[in-house]
Amino acid sequence: MPVTVYTDTDADQAERKTMPAALRGLKGKCPCCGQGRVFRAYLKSVDACEVCGETLSNHRADDLPPYLAILIVGHLLVGIMIELDTLFRISPMTYLMIMVPLGIVLPLAILQPIKGMVIGIQWAKRMHGFGKGRDPAKPDTI
Repeated sequence: MPVTVYTDTDADQAERKTMPAALRGLKGKCPCCGQGRVFRAYLKSVDACEVCGETLSNHRADDLPPYLAILIVGHLLVGIMIELDTLFRISPMTYLMIMVPLGIVLPLAILQPIKGMVIGIQWAKRMHGFGKGRDPAKPDTI
């Protein structure tokens, strides 16, 4: 059975820093150059950066961004509910009027930045085709 060997070019072996790439993605900027946009619509990423030409369509963000958004907002809302219950006597209807809109708006507000951050991390770690020279359709075999 042949062993698949992927070869990297010298340009692809350059170190990609994870934190700057994640922060650029969090801001909605290209993880490579920090200038171009990552999204062309709310959650639809561009195929390639309009500034540096880096291909961004290889990402596989899938379910991680919504999971992180729900995790963050859930913990935030539970903390707010506990704090409100400790400080004030609030009726259940008031909780519904406050928490339901927050539970809808907050995840939608943070979903795009989280997805940009995930794309930035995947680019920095060369995951899912972000490493040049790693074309799964044309692997080098021994």
